[in-house]
Amino acid sequence: MLDTFLEHDVDVIQIGARNMQNFDLLKEVGRINKPVILKRGLSATLTEWLMAAEYIAAGGNHNIIFCERGIRSFENAYRNVLDITAIPVLKKETHLPVIVDPSHAGGKAWMVPALSKAALAAGADGLMIEMHPTPCEAWCDADQALTPQELQQLVGELKPLAEAPGRRL
Repeated sequence: MLDTFLEHDVDVIQIGARNMQNFDLLKEVGRINKPVILKRGLSATLTEWLMAAEYIAAGGNHNIIFCERGIRSFENAYRNVLDITAIPVLKKETHLPVIVDPSHAGGKAWMVPALSKAALAAGADGLMIEMHPTPCEAWCDADQALTPQELQQLVGELKPLAEAPGRRL
């Protein structure tokens, strides 16, 4: 499908958590000149995640964005554990941007605001938030999607957090 994406001039290629260790795919996106969002695998260590990024970089593509989306745990009160600690560690270990997907981490829309605020406070460079005009009609991930109005309200709440250390939203 990579050729199809390139034909349609997509802005960014996303490598999902389940493909973080699909080394043939990582090598292929390493050969193209498009930013790549590399989501952390469900049980991947930070070293494994960094090494997955190396497969992309080895092909010449250094435009890599790490995306923390939570890791698997024994807890079942929420979808995944959002590893906030990964943000400052990655920012110390690499110059690459780190974004967070609070929607997939919590798995419930009501968790997204708190997880988004925590991610920004920990130094995340951006957020990937699910939104749908009518979440109950979404084909997938309906429970974690915000409505446009909820997203707009959240952006208003996040703006001061982002601006505090001199960043902008």
